[in-house]
Amino acid sequence: MSDKLTAIAKDNTIRTSPLKLANVVRSIVNKKANNAVNQLKFSNKRISYTVLKVLNAAIANAENNNQLDIDNLYIKEAYVGKSLSMKRFRPRAKGRASSILKPFSKLTIVVEERLQKLKGEEK
Repeated sequence: MSDKLTAIAKDNTIRTSPLKLANVVRSIVNKKANNAVNQLKFSNKRISYTVLKVLNAAIANAENNNQLDIDNLYIKEAYVGKSLSMKRFRPRAKGRASSILKPFSKLTIVVEERLQKLKGEEK
């Protein structure tokens, strides 16, 4: 596909682990944009609100920058990656300390305008 039919949105500092974020993101890939928005709105996961903000940014980029029709948008790809980790320490017995890692994640969502339906695709 050409780059004219795609739009991208990124967030590089999401305060959750990549595994928790990947579970939410995996459920919206290859779905229509409006179905994915509805699924994220009614999800019980805390991080789904942040994923929804990035998805809405990708839809807005597609509409405003590339003049794509938002009714024909699908989530083509979604990447999750590691970002920085905050290092904290917890006091333990006998004057010792144990480390705590608080990870951050990166999220990239690519939306694409599809004019015809692909085989085996849901409505």
